[in-house]
Amino acid sequence: MKEQEYKSLPATFSKSERLKRDKRIKELFQKGSSFLYPLLIKYMESPVPEGVNQILFSVSKKNFKRAVDRNLLRRRMFEAYRRHKHTLTSLPDQENFLLIAYIYVGKEKATYQLIERQLIAALKRLNDVKSAKT
Repeated sequence: MKEQEYKSLPATFSKSERLKRDKRIKELFQKGSSFLYPLLIKYMESPVPEGVNQILFSVSKKNFKRAVDRNLLRRRMFEAYRRHKHTLTSLPDQENFLLIAYIYVGKEKATYQLIERQLIAALKRLNDVKSAKT
């Protein structure tokens, strides 16, 4: 997908962008690289037949016992990614795409603005990693 086509996509989160397959998730957690904020970001390049980056959002049940709190943080991460996913560019002749897991590991609930700032920084770092490999 060409870069200008990717930027013209609506800011939605389609079914093909969700990381759902157990095999891919296990591979990501076993072989993937990571970096840490209150968000732990695990990522790896992989050939994805869907032709898009695939994303997983998670919040630890150990740190947040109530499902309401976990869902709130997950929705905040999801919304921040959805609004800024266009910054994660894809190269025109790219065969491999990123598998990414955003895992909230902080102890207290963060505001949307804090999560958004950290997610933007993470997307920029992923862009740097992606462009360094090509």
